[in-house]
Amino acid sequence: MLLLHYFYKKMEFKYDIVVVGAGHAGCEAAAAAAQMGSKTCLITIDMNKIGQMSCNPAIGGIAKGQIVREIDALGGHTGLVTDKTAIQFRILNRSKGPAMWSPRAQCDRAKFIWAWRNVLENQENLNIWQDTATEVIVENGEIQGVKTLLGATFRCKCLIITAGTFLNGLMHVGNVQIPGGRVAEPASYMLTESITKHGINAGRMKTGTPVRIDKRSVHFEEMEIQEGENDFHRFSFMDSPTQLKQLCCWTCFTNSKVHDILRSGLKDSPLYNGQIQSIGPRYCPSIETKLVTFPDREQHQLFLEPEGEDTNEMYLNGFSSSMPMDIQIRALKEIPAFRDLAVYRPGYAIEYDYFDPTQLKRNLESKIIKNLFMAGQVNGTTGYEEAAGQGIIAGINAHINCHGGTPFTLGRDEAYIGVLIDDLINKGVDEPYRMFTSRAEYRILLRQDDADVRLTEKSYNTGLATSERYNRMKSKLEQVNHIIEFCKSYSIKPALINGALEQLGTTPLKEGCKLFDLINRPQITLSNISEHVKALKSELDRVENARKEEIIEAAEIAVKYSGYISRERLIANKMKRLEDIRIKDKFDYNSLQSLSTEARQKLARINPETLAEASRIPGVSPSDINVLLVLMNR
Repeated sequence: MLLLHYFYKKMEFKYDIVVVGAGHAGCEAAAAAAQMGSKTCLITIDMNKIGQMSCNPAIGGIAKGQIVREIDALGGHTGLVTDKTAIQFRILNRSKGPAMWSPRAQCDRAKFIWAWRNVLENQENLNIWQDTATEVIVENGEIQGVKTLLGATFRCKCLIITAGTFLNGLMHVGNVQIPGGRVAEPASYMLTESITKHGINAGRMKTGTPVRIDKRSVHFEEMEIQEGENDFHRFSFMDSPTQLKQLCCWTCFTNSKVHDILRSGLKDSPLYNGQIQSIGPRYCPSIETKLVTFPDREQHQLFLEPEGEDTNEMYLNGFSSSMPMDIQIRALKEIPAFRDLAVYRPGYAIEYDYFDPTQLKRNLESKIIKNLFMAGQVNGTTGYEEAAGQGIIAGINAHINCHGGTPFTLGRDEAYIGVLIDDLINKGVDEPYRMFTSRAEYRILLRQDDADVRLTEKSYNTGLATSERYNRMKSKLEQVNHIIEFCKSYSIKPALINGALEQLGTTPLKEGCKLFDLINRPQITLSNISEHVKALKSELDRVENARKEEIIEAAEIAVKYSGYISRERLIANKMKRLEDIRIKDKFDYNSLQSLSTEARQKLARINPETLAEASRIPGVSPSDINVLLVLMNR
């Protein structure tokens, strides 16, 4: 044993980039860096849990689905892995406009892991090492490498920390406390302290997960079925049909008896007896938090979702809890569908370390330690999608730092990923950050249908997106534009179309118009009007078969929302003028008495890159921005 310890202690490896953590951020970061040509190593505690979905085995949702489409457009893998392992797919918010449409897929948890592992194990320039990182090596304010629990040293030019919930992780089930980063997995110790001693601020956050249920004990006749959709929509812009059997989800509700039992256990709830001090996600509350926050609510909706294609394990969405296990199970048995309930394990809460994201640059590099990047929950976010979006940006920029080039960043008008990172570095976090469409002021520009048009060329020019992906996007864009131009130029006469318009429930024409104007009507689609306009049908029939429906949908959205899109683009372009005014290191903010006290303190701490970034910092008022504008002119 002593000889083995000596061997590992002396073992040293050299890489361009080392990624610590193989969750969603780490997987995307490592894959991106290696694909771009950097010699990369991914360090993970357990190779059998690569890309593990620690909570709900689902990808996407409101705004999160848009992020996954953006990752795919950039050349990432989350969308492809999701499509390959999906057991249900849906587009959420169908009743609203396309800016709000959000794809979501339920996945096979186990197959998702192995699909990601297959990607990483077959990626050129990428090695995987199973171990625990314990110490960062920093010399003269710059990353030199990382040490591990086994005694190995990894020298690198750039280090990416994506440790998720593992940094000093502590799980709670009632009064029981178990050290760990995830159930049955050890926590990571010492790494936080080795980072904070260099001046990086850390804090504690909390998240949770619900009980896992044996479906053989469920009375499904007491629940409402929730079918998936089986149309052309997918996450990836590449050809990625699902390969698994499609399954249903189910819904039910809590009741007053459930609530009474849960309330009786509040005195033993870690959230309310002082055992947990950190802050949890406000937008994904535990069931006990729902009871306390909404005391007059008589019921709360729950979603029972399959964990995989061929397992009896099911996930109870909406019942995240750290209550004592007997309280959780007794309460659930008061729901008719769960009266004979059998569970695999109770829900639990977990506390973990995160680092202040305002200490990061826009490329996710630390402002304090050169060539140290951070991505995912260590930056105070919650959710697989938010983590993966940060991961791919960190991977791209770590490669750029190694080999030269301009930092790769995304603006708030270019991507939800841009909104996410901008919010983190300028506003910071006081609770786990979750993306919503409401956080994006340009959400009409950030639709899920055109993420490839927005981002693929940018990524291709950087060296990540492949030529196949780029050419596919160009072909799609050309065909979409061709349909739009045809609609703008083709004239419609009342005598030839009014009968069809009445059938479709819309007002007949009094005079001729362009087809483009007709499609703007809510009752009209390219598909239904093409049955009455042969020239249009011929144009749509010329669209390539592989992505025909996607292309037609994109063209229709562009036509129907052209006015809104143009207006929002105009607003975004005006704001970009402030993005072009660079102010980093140009002011001694503490000496500017014309600024408010809060503005001086926050501007000095964050030191924003541009005037636009400064304008988005909470506490920096428009009058403060005007002061800076005047000083810049001076």
